[in-house]
Amino acid sequence: MAASPVLAFAQSADPERWQLNMGRGVTHLSNNAYEAHMLALWICVAIGVLVFGAMAVAMFRFRKSKGAVPDRDFTHSTRLEILWTVIPVVLLVLMAAPATTKLIAMYDTRDAEMTVKVTGYQWMWKYEYLGEGVEFTSRLDRKSDALRQSGVVPTAADHANYLLDVDNVLVLPTDTKIRFVITADDVIHAWWVPALGWKQDAVPGIVNEAWTDISTPGIYRGQCAELCGKDHGFMPIVVKAVPPAEYRQWLAAQQAGG
Repeated sequence: MAASPVLAFAQSADPERWQLNMGRGVTHLSNNAYEAHMLALWICVAIGVLVFGAMAVAMFRFRKSKGAVPDRDFTHSTRLEILWTVIPVVLLVLMAAPATTKLIAMYDTRDAEMTVKVTGYQWMWKYEYLGEGVEFTSRLDRKSDALRQSGVVPTAADHANYLLDVDNVLVLPTDTKIRFVITADDVIHAWWVPALGWKQDAVPGIVNEAWTDISTPGIYRGQCAELCGKDHGFMPIVVKAVPPAEYRQWLAAQQAGG
């Protein structure tokens, strides 16, 4: 019973219908992205309030019907021109400095404790736990596949996670720095799980890198985010994050089972 609230919180990290703001996610990188987003958002809100507030005052207080007359001798103010040049530069620096630091951190895969190779295919994913002798493919679950080909529009009662379930989930440990090497076998795909805070292209002949450290156990869903063919919409991703001890048990069982 104690695990239920944790799982509910974990599921809430995924995007929801009519969600307006960016989610925090469950990783260091997703929190970095959220913080950078909120900083830029509030700066833009403050600018909007000042600009549109000044416009409203000018339009209603100094309108012609109240006898306002333009000053024909006014040309410009050097002080104002300097001010509205300096302020945007300062704001850009305030946004660019932390964003650049966090962007560099996104590609720092050093000191990773394990590596997972992700390969995109038309239309499934292959996962290899490098150095552990464990690999498998992950594709759309059979129930979703049968429903999508039935011609009937499914409801939540038919399938709670329609088109977002797979036959084999990617199991990962929490509180562990995990390096991903991502590529593709045929066309360009993109491996994307919103709760992890990043998307990485899977390009044939090229190996891209990424990393994650999941803080909360749970199930996180994603999808291919690059148009890759007729079944592009039917190659979901499901990540199951478990405590390290449980992950080691799962890994041992996979190794024993061949």
